Amino acid sequence: MATTLPDLQDWRFTIDVEGIAWAVIDRKGESMNSLGRRLTEELGEIVKAVEGAALKGAVKGLVLMSAKDTSFIAGADIREFEGFDTEPKIKEVVKQTLELFDRIDKLSVPVVAAIHGYCLGGGLELALACDWRIADREEATRLGFPEVKLGIFPGLNGTVRSIAAAGPVDAMTAMLTGKMLRPTAARAIGLVDQLVPTRHNLRWAARKAVLQKRRSAGAPWWKRLMLKQPVRGLLAKQMRAKTAAKVHEDHYPAPFRLIDLFERYGDDPARMRAAETEMFTPLMASETSRNLRRVFKLSEMLKAEAPKGNGASSVQPRKVHVIGAGTMGGDIAAWCVVSGMQASLQDLDEAQIGKALNRAKGLFKKRLRDKTAFDAAVARLIADPQGKHVKHADVIIEAVVERLDVKQTLFAKLEKQAKPGAALATNTSSLRLEDIASKLIDPGRLVGLHFFNPVAQLPLVEVVRGEGTREEQVRKACAFVTAIDKLPLIAKSCPGFLVNRVLAPYMMEAVRHYQDGEPRDKIDQAALKFGMPMGPLELMDMVGLDIAAKVGEELSLAPKTESVLSTLVKQGKLGKKSGSGFYVWEQGKPKRETQAHYDPAALDKLGRELVKPMLDEAERALADKVVASADHVDAGVIFGTGFAPFRGGPLHYRRTQEQAESAPAAAA
Repeated sequence: MATTLPDLQDWRFTIDVEGIAWAVIDRKGESMNSLGRRLTEELGEIVKAVEGAALKGAVKGLVLMSAKDTSFIAGADIREFEGFDTEPKIKEVVKQTLELFDRIDKLSVPVVAAIHGYCLGGGLELALACDWRIADREEATRLGFPEVKLGIFPGLNGTVRSIAAAGPVDAMTAMLTGKMLRPTAARAIGLVDQLVPTRHNLRWAARKAVLQKRRSAGAPWWKRLMLKQPVRGLLAKQMRAKTAAKVHEDHYPAPFRLIDLFERYGDDPARMRAAETEMFTPLMASETSRNLRRVFKLSEMLKAEAPKGNGASSVQPRKVHVIGAGTMGGDIAAWCVVSGMQASLQDLDEAQIGKALNRAKGLFKKRLRDKTAFDAAVARLIADPQGKHVKHADVIIEAVVERLDVKQTLFAKLEKQAKPGAALATNTSSLRLEDIASKLIDPGRLVGLHFFNPVAQLPLVEVVRGEGTREEQVRKACAFVTAIDKLPLIAKSCPGFLVNRVLAPYMMEAVRHYQDGEPRDKIDQAALKFGMPMGPLELMDMVGLDIAAKVGEELSLAPKTESVLSTLVKQGKLGKKSGSGFYVWEQGKPKRETQAHYDPAALDKLGRELVKPMLDEAERALADKVVASADHVDAGVIFGTGFAPFRGGPLHYRRTQEQAESAPAAAA
């Protein structure tokens, strides 16, 4: 029997002298392994070869592992999803892959998955079809089911197999949250059977597992008991309530259908397998899933703004210096530290630096897993009131008061102190980049890095290009943004850039409705029903009514006469930070009256009226070439404002609505 399959493109297959078959995933022309059609077909050829060899006693087991540093298999190839545009097509592809995974599950010899890098979605479902799963403890290794973020749930019998491996609570939590798990967490719940220190230990551990015929025992008996009624029904009820507190079923049906699947068939694997496909298929074909897949592609588009290769602009920054230790500056510095960098924080007020450092410790406790990592982070965040670390910094970010003269003087000084390759950046939200740079010897060096508050939660950073900013500086800034795990959006220097320009009309429209007598709760409920993450009046309270009013004035959107917004600001009612604004705030939350129930149709109408100015301004921003394309507008507004992701972005939503309205007319 041949010990290789020579025509494979995405796999390397050999059988060694001990009779162990090694199937090594290395998808051709890709930096990341993903589960595509060719890779799956070739896996079928490998399984066929192992089946034949097993019948002859010529093979003792099969090991699946990856040749790439990045991934085992990082999920299905989302680029191929667009071809699956009807339910019959989806069912056919799912059926073929299910049959293959079942053949792996039923092989007479042990099958071992040796996991390094991302093992997500379909990759984890493949691993769960194996008898034994080994993962290394390296930082790059993560396991999980992110499908819910794409409007679906695991559809390759991952629901059944994950529950069998980890039990209902842990498996359902992993699928409902979509969170990526560290190897130790995956081992703790049973998705992984064995851990090794590094990727270099995987091959030897996999060999031993095959020779010892290791097979996973699955979830312990006490976890399996939870599959019985009435416990399963109670668990489903709790899951449904927790999910409903986070997302609306009409907007994101996938997690609710997953709970339905578990509640109905959780104790009957055969029926659950069949029902999984029947419930998965319409979700995959839905507009919601198509739009969420679009959002994923938009995020990948923004990540691609960072330069690749060995040029100066692609060098990864290690040291950041932030000037201005207020909320924004302090939080930027803290986030850089969480991302593995050293950050020095400068401010004339040493007490302000102290507050920022204390606030940073709260972030470190939330984000870092152990005391060693916490202590290391604290050590990397350096109080630097005199700015002694400027000369060592790779990136220098200014976040001081919004006064042109102050910023001009500061950058003129920084230009002389900074090392030649350092990036100079301003976090201004209202001043023209060209004006700030005008006092520099080399004005083309300055770039804008506009972060959003709260820094730790919002993924977007606007990379602002002035008229004279050099392309190399823009790309260097993009590389920095991706290095701190944010999404860079390149925007033209203009009032409001993109995000504030598009968001402000929406907020001012809400103020207008409130001033005209619409109840406060009705306005915010209408926005939530449309799919916004927060009502506009609550959002303004969070941002600060003084800041909202200032943005409105800068963009010439503020009412010409006295308004409810300007009145509240004059009264010192600035929102959450002062304790009252549109709402009264208690313990960090807005105090609501008994929530009124409004007519759903009226809320739908009001929701559309609220977002219309946002859509109009998005169109104007595109026409003014504030960003590169309609996709960039949609990406910026989704990731910068939280615009309903399941609608695919403001411009995409408007085009979809226009097409839907024109379709009946065309048919007539």
